[in-house]
Amino acid sequence: MSDQDILLETGTNELEIIEFFINENTDKGVETRYFGVNVAKVVEVVEAPEGLTGSEAAVHPSFLGTIPLRDLILPVVDLSVWLDLDKADDVNEPIIVTEFNGMITGFLVSGVTQIHRVNWAEVEPPSKYVAGMATNCITGTIKINDRFVLMLDLEMVLADLDESGQTEANLSDVVAEERYRALVADDSTSVRQLLLTNFTNANFDVELAGDGAEAWSKLLAIKDKAQEEGKSPLDYLDAVVSDVEMPQMDGYTLTRRIKEDPILKVLPVTLFSSLISKSVLHKGKAVMADAQVTKPEFNGLTEKVIELVKAWKTEART
Repeated sequence: MSDQDILLETGTNELEIIEFFINENTDKGVETRYFGVNVAKVVEVVEAPEGLTGSEAAVHPSFLGTIPLRDLILPVVDLSVWLDLDKADDVNEPIIVTEFNGMITGFLVSGVTQIHRVNWAEVEPPSKYVAGMATNCITGTIKINDRFVLMLDLEMVLADLDESGQTEANLSDVVAEERYRALVADDSTSVRQLLLTNFTNANFDVELAGDGAEAWSKLLAIKDKAQEEGKSPLDYLDAVVSDVEMPQMDGYTLTRRIKEDPILKVLPVTLFSSLISKSVLHKGKAVMADAQVTKPEFNGLTEKVIELVKAWKTEART
């Protein structure tokens, strides 16, 4: 996977997904459901040990406990249980080991097919009805060969297992001294609402976008208005905050377009994603992002955005 990742250029709106499946018992017999997740979140795939079962005392019915993995104690989640699928019994089931949000987690599935390179433009957002559901865990669908693959929001799985409500507890208590305006792009309904609350509480007017393409459309409208009125985009907007993984257009591509545009490049852009770690900071730098913050550090996000806005306004006044 690392060799392929080297060939995957940042800001080209491409991604690699690992496709896996869950065999479900239905009235028609066993049917296969196909899912996908960004390869950037996957560390490795290992075979599940025999006798791996859940416990009535578990924090969630899908939690299967932990297993040793070299020098790690790996928590394992049965993805079929979380998705409310009646998984058919099988042998040699794999565990997809992931790393995001600063956590390493294993997800038990029926099998793994292969890695596909696709363009985010090929990933269709879920229907408006599904996308509007706060509990929706499908971020997009993509047709591969003769089947539809559902892109899963694994962050939502972990958030659901977190009984402490730690994500909500991490919301910022920082408040800007002036009223600022931010355009926030994230494909997750629940995260958008958290970001809206976070920045509204911090004295921001917030415009929301469900993906990078929608955010780019809103930015082009600001650009046109600024040119018509002979003003700067900073007269209408103070900051852009974007997720990385989004259907239609990802955050890296959105950032690259902003920074390569002679008019919009003055806008400070902060990437906010579970994928951001020291090992991938170079990707954000390659598209000239002004800051990168790892989810779910809402407090650090707010501080960084306010810091950038203040710096931009100070520079504009001098």
